[in-house]
Amino acid sequence: QVQLVESGGGLVQPGGSLRLSCAASAIIFRSYNMGWYRQAPGKQRELVAVITTGGSTDYADSVKGRFTISRDNAKNTAYLQMNSLKPEDTAVYSCSAERWGSTIWGQGTQVTVSS
Repeated sequence: QVQLVESGGGLVQPGGSLRLSCAASAIIFRSYNMGWYRQAPGKQRELVAVITTGGSTDYADSVKGRFTISRDNAKNTAYLQMNSLKPEDTAVYSCSAERWGSTIWGQGTQVTVSS
């Protein structure tokens, strides 16, 4: 059974950091483009960052310079390092695995930035 499991969310003060992990099972991880999305209450889901099978990355303008996406194909895991967090970064963060137009989703992890 294909599965993506996120971890690393939590409560952090403004200016703090968190690292999210997305562990994949039952897929050929290295053949998937990986992404992180987020959805805040009352808002649409938005793309935060993507990393291709070749390691190319792209980011939403709102997180450029603060967030870094990476992947470890040996560990079947994608990461999102989040620095200089702001209250507006508060959301449920979900990872995705995309290949050939088909997308697999994780269940999400809550990130709350508040003092």
